[in-house]
Amino acid sequence: MTGIAASRVRGGPVPPAHLHDDMTRVELTWLEKKIEYWIRFGRQAHEQILDRRRRVVGFPPNAVFAFVRWAANDYGTIISRIDILRAIARGEAHQTVPFVRPGGEILLKVESWPKVEDVLRHIDAIEALGIDACDVAPDHWRHVAHRMQAGHAPRPYTTERHLAWLKRHGVEG
Repeated sequence: MTGIAASRVRGGPVPPAHLHDDMTRVELTWLEKKIEYWIRFGRQAHEQILDRRRRVVGFPPNAVFAFVRWAANDYGTIISRIDILRAIARGEAHQTVPFVRPGGEILLKVESWPKVEDVLRHIDAIEALGIDACDVAPDHWRHVAHRMQAGHAPRPYTTERHLAWLKRHGVEG
């Protein structure tokens, strides 16, 4: 007896291989003008295309990525949200986020399209400096979230701040 039959005898069906790795997986859907879930930034380590409208992407532990969700029905927008998350390692404490398995550390969570657009513009400004948004200090994303929640504009992320972040973590800029 080998394969699946042997595993059932020893203790049940074979679990999918992805349950045994450390990837944080995000389910993406794109149904134009209905459901639009996409990754704004982040270094994907895995991609599985399910069909022409759905795919699953994976991020290794500690990877930072932005997940945007927008959906509408016949009456208008029903959800506009951006989450900036840090992918977690197996067994690490985390928050749950819809369509993110198992979850992640939430660095920023913003809802409503005008606020989501503000975050997207903030990301664009960082990238205009030549900095990949997934390399930004995680504390900066928390700062952006808190300032926006308080109704204030976040401080811009600068090259100097970025170099200081890299230096603190022993990374050359």
